[in-house]
Amino acid sequence: MQEKKAIGFELKSISNMIRRKLDETFSLPEFDGLTGMQNAMMGFVMDHAKDRDVFQRDIEKHFGVRRSTVTIMLNNLEQKGYICRIPVSYDARLKKIVLTEKAERLQQRVRGEIDLFHEKLEEHLTYEEKEQLFYLLGKIRQNLE
Repeated sequence: MQEKKAIGFELKSISNMIRRKLDETFSLPEFDGLTGMQNAMMGFVMDHAKDRDVFQRDIEKHFGVRRSTVTIMLNNLEQKGYICRIPVSYDARLKKIVLTEKAERLQQRVRGEIDLFHEKLEEHLTYEEKEQLFYLLGKIRQNLE
């Protein structure tokens, strides 16, 4: 009897594989033991802080991660000297997240590794297959929202 395939299980399995591969890469000493998610968060700040202030809630929303998880990760990044949280003048409750020079240098190396990783993920997919995959993933995302 053929086993029924479940989309959610397959997506979760692939997600775990991606996370493990990235964590394996970034566990090398030159990446200071940061997780793939911590590097992704810094990359998000790096990309968006040029145009506007970036806050914890922006990271939570972008990555679909709980507040408590993001708090722990940001605390760790702050302790390691990769980010600073700076109060903003227009709201005493808010602190924008800013990368340090140390983080910006690291992110240049991280970007190179991530580019190589994406090339590996897409290695045997045609342009049309990638477009179809993005389309289908978008539909799944809509179903969950």
